[in-house]
Amino acid sequence: MADNEHLNLEEESSRSASTFTSLRGRQSVRATFKLTDSCIEAISIVAAQLGIKQKSLFDHLFSDTQTLNSLARKFRNARLESSTNRVQKTYVLSRGALVSLEDTAKSFNAPRDMLIELSVQRLLPIISQERRRHAKRKAVFEKIATHLSAGRKLLEEAYSDLGEDDVITQRLNAAMGVYESGYRHMANFLEKSENIESFEPAEFNKVEIVFEEE
Repeated sequence: MADNEHLNLEEESSRSASTFTSLRGRQSVRATFKLTDSCIEAISIVAAQLGIKQKSLFDHLFSDTQTLNSLARKFRNARLESSTNRVQKTYVLSRGALVSLEDTAKSFNAPRDMLIELSVQRLLPIISQERRRHAKRKAVFEKIATHLSAGRKLLEEAYSDLGEDDVITQRLNAAMGVYESGYRHMANFLEKSENIESFEPAEFNKVEIVFEEE
């Protein structure tokens, strides 16, 4: 009986330690990187289009250690070209993602900024796909704007012909209120997504690097 209790305590302690490690890995931390404008813009575009936080995007990229190691292995002992213009940018990401990135960079003697650029380049197909979707959204939104305008005129007619106390006028007014609110949300989303229209994938398709002699 005592042996069983001892085993149960050990198992509980092991589970608690595992939970603590997991929670610690999810803890948010700030890290500053030097990235190209195209890379920074790509991160912003993908997060906005997918409706996720940039922190979640980093977690996705750097939790895939197999792919990250594969990238780093190809560019072992590489250095970023110093002539390339880069901007300091601070991001919030999970401690686990940052540890994964830094461990990989150290293991292969590869700059972590370079690994970020190469990892984000993997998202270019998503940006191309979302750019096409964005164009379709704008086309549909134009039709929505026309439909909403007709609804506004119809509501004016209801007020004029039926009066503000009529049940039809009141129900239409309530429906139009919901419609107006939804329209504003759609307009805000499209406005925030405008940077995808001017993004040039070709400018972000190459990372200037040099290799050190071993």
